Amino acid sequence: MENSAVRSGDKSIGSARYGSRPPDGVLAAVPVAPVRERAESRLPRIEPLVSVIVISYNDAKRLARAVTSVLGQSLRALEVIVVDDASTDGTARVVEEIDDPRVRYVRRTVNSGGCGAPRNDGLAQVAAPYVMFLDSDDELPRHACKSMLTEIERTGADFVTGQVGRLFEESGRTRRYYPGLYRRRVLGGIREDPEMFLDCFSTNKLYRTAFLRRAGLWFREDLHYEDHLWSARLFCAARRIAVVPWVVYLWRRTAEDGTYRRSISRSLHELGNVADRVRAAVLCDRHLESAGFDDLVAARQRRFLRQDLRVYLNEAVPAATLEWVERFRGIVAPYLAGIRPEAYDGIDPIIRVCCHLIGDGTAQDLRVAARSLTGPRAAPRRAVRVDGRTYWGPVPAPGLDITACHMAELPFSASRLRHEVERLSADGGRLALTVRTYDPFGVLDGIEAVAHLSVRGLRKRLSPRRQADGSYLSTAEFDITDVPLPRFGFTGHCDPAIVVTRVDDGRRTRDVLLVPPGTGTIELRIPGHEVTVRPEGGAATLRVEWRCRSVRRHLPRLRRRLARRLGSGTVKVAAYRALIHLLPRRRDLVLFEADAGKGYTGNPRYLHEEILRRGLPLRAVWSTSKGRRGFPADVALVRRWSWRYVWTLARAAYWVDSHNLPLSFPKPRGTRYLQTWHGQGIKSIGFDAPDLRGDFDVPRRRWRAAVARWDALVAPSAEFERLFVPSNGYTGPVLRYGSPRCDVLVRGDAETARRVRAELEISEGRRVLLYAPTYRDHAKGTSVRADLRTLADALADEWVLILRTHPTEKCVVPQDVRYFVRPAGTYPEINDLMLASDALLTDYSSVMCDYAVTGKPMLFLIDDWEEYRRTGRGVYHDLPAIAPGPCARTTEEVVEALRDLDWLAEAYADRYAAFRRMWCADENGDAAARIVDAFFGQGR
Repeated sequence: MENSAVRSGDKSIGSARYGSRPPDGVLAAVPVAPVRERAESRLPRIEPLVSVIVISYNDAKRLARAVTSVLGQSLRALEVIVVDDASTDGTARVVEEIDDPRVRYVRRTVNSGGCGAPRNDGLAQVAAPYVMFLDSDDELPRHACKSMLTEIERTGADFVTGQVGRLFEESGRTRRYYPGLYRRRVLGGIREDPEMFLDCFSTNKLYRTAFLRRAGLWFREDLHYEDHLWSARLFCAARRIAVVPWVVYLWRRTAEDGTYRRSISRSLHELGNVADRVRAAVLCDRHLESAGFDDLVAARQRRFLRQDLRVYLNEAVPAATLEWVERFRGIVAPYLAGIRPEAYDGIDPIIRVCCHLIGDGTAQDLRVAARSLTGPRAAPRRAVRVDGRTYWGPVPAPGLDITACHMAELPFSASRLRHEVERLSADGGRLALTVRTYDPFGVLDGIEAVAHLSVRGLRKRLSPRRQADGSYLSTAEFDITDVPLPRFGFTGHCDPAIVVTRVDDGRRTRDVLLVPPGTGTIELRIPGHEVTVRPEGGAATLRVEWRCRSVRRHLPRLRRRLARRLGSGTVKVAAYRALIHLLPRRRDLVLFEADAGKGYTGNPRYLHEEILRRGLPLRAVWSTSKGRRGFPADVALVRRWSWRYVWTLARAAYWVDSHNLPLSFPKPRGTRYLQTWHGQGIKSIGFDAPDLRGDFDVPRRRWRAAVARWDALVAPSAEFERLFVPSNGYTGPVLRYGSPRCDVLVRGDAETARRVRAELEISEGRRVLLYAPTYRDHAKGTSVRADLRTLADALADEWVLILRTHPTEKCVVPQDVRYFVRPAGTYPEINDLMLASDALLTDYSSVMCDYAVTGKPMLFLIDDWEEYRRTGRGVYHDLPAIAPGPCARTTEEVVEALRDLDWLAEAYADRYAAFRRMWCADENGDAAARIVDAFFGQGR
């Protein structure tokens, strides 16, 4: 997000050009060359609605890309004002070659050394009603201008701001900047959400030109990080701010390979850069105070702690020399001394520790703490607990309080040790390490444990020796050629770790290794590979990388190409269609598949177990998409979509499935297909669901053909039959005997409940809340709506939460709530979790109908109910009207409901009974037996 010489940062208008006098200390604008008259073009001149100012300095190679991204906008009524900050490369020639009358060129005669002056020069040329900024090394997404123009006109806002996508060119990945900040809304000024101070960019916004002129906004021309002051002035002046969640600006982050000059925002290892950023923060605070926004100074200072200071703590401090860190402390400490106490509210405790150590610590201590902010977020070397609170280091102090991290309360499998490599050497292909392990929370006290060094499947036993200071010292030596690699070579990496196993129950905790700051790269050569051992990231974790150099490395790729051609889905479907006419069915063969091959679970599992219990003469083969994990050792498996899978589909006399076998495979003559489905509830399904209710004939036709394969359908209830059968166009037999997977819920299983609690390390006396939200069709990754930290703060003394996300969702549980939350998204059987729980928290998930069988309390968090039922998935029932428990709109309401479960059970008894009559009337605990009788008979 910078031009190649300086950071493209905070943007403002040259006040001199708008008729107002700049304040003292602002440099006068350097005279510019006249705007270049463009030659006649084939494209007609369009009166611009938006002027896009592109600033550039010696960045000719990337300038054309930036300008092209503007000219290619879906909004045609725009112009590009290229401001050349006295470049000495071919910038003028690049602009000359862009044959478009919408491009204007302004050239400064003297380089300004910053971004403020060229932006001001561009603003002096603006005649369009709207304006935005772009840096020469970045791009605009195609619809950025049109979408923001539509939003600003719809809302009447002074400016509209949108999401910044950080595009890392080395990996090709894009990461969004504070995704939660950019919720679509209109703010009546910055006081409505002071967190918007995090949005300090000038480039991700579309401004009303008239608003900027009225406000007298300008870019400070003698200041680096001018965006920060510009944004502070902007937020104070705006009375209406529109926010949109989509990406409106692509900030391209180049690799640090020296190809381009490092921008200011990337020059984090320069102490002058630190001073510039602190100076910008001071000016922002002063402006807020003088403009009547003194009440928001703490909020702006919180932005400094969360973002500005943290970038140095993340990237510069961990690897810097102690002399550099000491000078860094000298620059930052005076500003931190004046920060208001309320600015620290909600700040990461480790950042608070770093702030304390900047003002009252040592360079060594600060460097150690900064390495715990990123990567593995390593534990401290030492910690002390006093009166129930935990402090970083050996001495308690308010600024060192890390109680909120809850590292000391973690279960053993998530507990934290700190492993620091004190010596790393190589001899030929052998690596030798000396590792010091710190146990700040006494995890290893009083237990028998075994430690191993793990390197990509290679395990080396360690013999830690307790030292006088309480740490442990270990040595390890191994030959890199002993690390198991694929047969045809390997290109990739691994982060070695130390795994500590508790002897009495086999539980393991695992932490990666930290290497000393400034550790150099070790290059090794082994047969067929080059191996690099180096530090990774700001935390400097140990990483081993392999680069295959063997000619044989091409074989896997050639095999994959051949496999793609011979084993493509099209080829397999064609072969299958031939096989079903040539091969007879095996009358004893049953193909089982649950959740598209993801596990041994659901109705198919319990039907399979009923067949085994009876000893029927049937041979079961299970489809799997994820290997054997979770399957019994004696179950025969075939990989989904493999040739064996195709063969088994063609030969099996029975198909049993819970979702739908691949739609491309017609059912052979003589095969019977039992569709057990995977749940019932209020959500729309079949042709009423979003993916099929549209007027698109091909997917609807394919679904009809898939449903036509079913020979029988398991129906858990009359209500399921009423909704599901017509919505899927099913006309075959219905087996309404309940759900096989609910049989165990009817009967109960205390032993399973005890086993689950032990596996998830839930101590005796704790109540268990199962949180099982469903996915959102149009907003994947947003299913966890409850604030886990709020739940933890309120309930952790009595409850443990099991988080069971939908199989299509992934949720990384923050470490600071891991003491309270047990992630169970990949737990093989949700029934076991229901048996182990004391209450359920869900939203619109079908799990509510199964859970009702248990009779345990249920709560519903439906903060997006109106959106879900109107524009999302859609529903058949009004959940608030039929729910067998309270429907909360906030996490706080969930907490209040959980505080008195006895009252809740009594208050919702009648509705709970009605809910069970609707969905669970056929659940008698014998569904599997009755369905096996009806569908398989005696297995013939």
